[in-house]
Amino acid sequence: MSSSNAESPGSPARSTDDAILDAAADLIVHLGVRRTQLAEIARRAEVSRPTVYRRWPDVRAVIGALLTREIRATREGVALTLGGDGAPIGREAFVDGVVEVAVRLRDHPVLGALLRSSDSDLLLEYVVERLGTSQRGLLEALRAGIEQGQAHGSIRAGEPVELAAMVLLIAQSTVQSHRMVASLLPEAAWRRELTRALNGYLAP
Repeated sequence: MSSSNAESPGSPARSTDDAILDAAADLIVHLGVRRTQLAEIARRAEVSRPTVYRRWPDVRAVIGALLTREIRATREGVALTLGGDGAPIGREAFVDGVVEVAVRLRDHPVLGALLRSSDSDLLLEYVVERLGTSQRGLLEALRAGIEQGQAHGSIRAGEPVELAAMVLLIAQSTVQSHRMVASLLPEAAWRRELTRALNGYLAP
């Protein structure tokens, strides 16, 4: 995700949508969610306010679209299904992928700004509820990986969608509670224990 509106030489031109979402991301990270206003998003994206309104009705919708974009990009950057040779992915490789997605979401600058917010209403609206709008893609990726792990014989029997939903809940709650237990679970321990929890849940 870009932290500025400048483009590097030779890079493809961003779409207007991406320019608006990038501007919103910069404002959230540097000013906070409460101070992110539609007029400032438009100014930073170098577009008019009507241009933003034609795409999204308010700041809330812009942030929802931003989270959906960033979560999708994070998910697509990690293999949760077929291995490099086209063979079904096993449980341990699948869990490693889930943990990697969790780490990337936990450390994402926009999500991090929301998680660091002291406003519980903001956390509920933009992290819990808004992640919910993006969960279909995450659940589908998890379901596919679980089905492959079941075919591989390394993931226990069960309805893949149900297992995927529980894996998502385990990982999401771990991400959301990270700051609360950071002094008790340093980075290596956090990864290790989340990996152990997921492997234990999915093992035959």
